[in-house]
Amino acid sequence: MVNDCSTDTVAQAVREYEGVTRKRVIGDMVRSLWVDSPDIIASFGEDAAVIRHNAEDALLLAADGIWSKLMEADPFWAGYCAVLVNVHDIAAMGGKPVAMVDILSVTDDQIRDEVTRGMVAASAQFGVPIVGGHLHPGTPYNVVDVAILGTARMDQIIFSDTAEEGDLVIAAIDLDGRIHPSCCFNWDSVTMKPAEVVRAQIRVMEDLGRDQLVTAGKDISNPGIIGTLGMLLEVSEKGAAIDLEAIPRPDLAALRLPFEQWVRMYPGMGFILTAKEENVEEVCRRFADVGMTAALIGEVNESQKLTVRYLGRETQVFDLDRNGIMRIFVEGEACR
Repeated sequence: MVNDCSTDTVAQAVREYEGVTRKRVIGDMVRSLWVDSPDIIASFGEDAAVIRHNAEDALLLAADGIWSKLMEADPFWAGYCAVLVNVHDIAAMGGKPVAMVDILSVTDDQIRDEVTRGMVAASAQFGVPIVGGHLHPGTPYNVVDVAILGTARMDQIIFSDTAEEGDLVIAAIDLDGRIHPSCCFNWDSVTMKPAEVVRAQIRVMEDLGRDQLVTAGKDISNPGIIGTLGMLLEVSEKGAAIDLEAIPRPDLAALRLPFEQWVRMYPGMGFILTAKEENVEEVCRRFADVGMTAALIGEVNESQKLTVRYLGRETQVFDLDRNGIMRIFVEGEACR
């Protein structure tokens, strides 16, 4: 059961969560940076930019920064996550991660050593090398940013803006993990796993793209399960209704974890996908084969509103037409 929370409680918690609200300034920056180019297949609004390499292949390029509050709480985990989130971004596009570079600003050598130790641990585990970057020693702040390069065949790329009315929504999460001791909004299902397990989980997305089993997808990032689905729907110009009871979750009672907190957490391994009805069973099976729980949680519609349902009650979380999460549309068109 989804404990005692109501749809109103969940909707308000997601709308007001910092992981969601901090996305609202993205649109203004996009409009100031946007420059069209014939070789750019997709850019803002996707987990990675898609750059035409030749007739059959594309380069995928992404970058992510880590919240300063996580750097302060646990530099090792911050360094690990700096790699993890970038690997997720390439995987979410159906691509294969190739290599990373980083920019690290630190106040002292101890923090530098802990951050880089975390980065190296994740780099080795996922098999994606760090090949360069830039160091700012002795700064008055601690920040780590990582950029990643990936590759994909043009016909296997999974976009965020291609969900269609009638598609079914799938949430796939590795529930075998723990609440990270340094951050109550991080679900760590990766640091304790062998390299072959996490690499197999990442490869599922590449296989789904190759076999064209999904219509759209994103990795579950800081906005959590519902917020990430909201971003996917925003760029697809669609809406959806989802059932809270269907969302994969660990034993929340044993963890003493409120449901409204779970749906806002960043999972160590998790994706939101849309697929045609005839492909849902196969998509869920492939995730199950690598130790992840995947479930049908809702359906895409034309409303441009995201609503949640539980015990016969339905509440709107986002009106994406009037008040988008990222607001990245340029003159009425998404940046693709």
